[in-house]
Amino acid sequence: MTELALTGFLGLSAALVGIGIFGILTRRNFILLLISVEIAMNAAILNFVYFAAFPSGTHGLSGQAITVVLIGFAATEVAVGLAIVLALNRLKGTINVARATELKL
Repeated sequence: MTELALTGFLGLSAALVGIGIFGILTRRNFILLLISVEIAMNAAILNFVYFAAFPSGTHGLSGQAITVVLIGFAATEVAVGLAIVLALNRLKGTINVARATELKL
């Protein structure tokens, strides 16, 4: 793999992290906030997959193993996040993040 390919993948990953952080800081809708977190996590997954395939690496399959674990964390985060969204919608009738602190009974 060439230096150009490395720069391209790192640039794409940096752009995804930037989009994810921008979404986390600006969104008030809980579902859009979860999507922004997923975008940032996908940037990390992209880096691990690419560096596992990079020929100068001596780590073997460790990048791919970390990627599988991160995908599991992402699935868990979505499940817990959607459960919170359902509870917030049922109790308050909205999915505004500012009202999420009021989930206590």
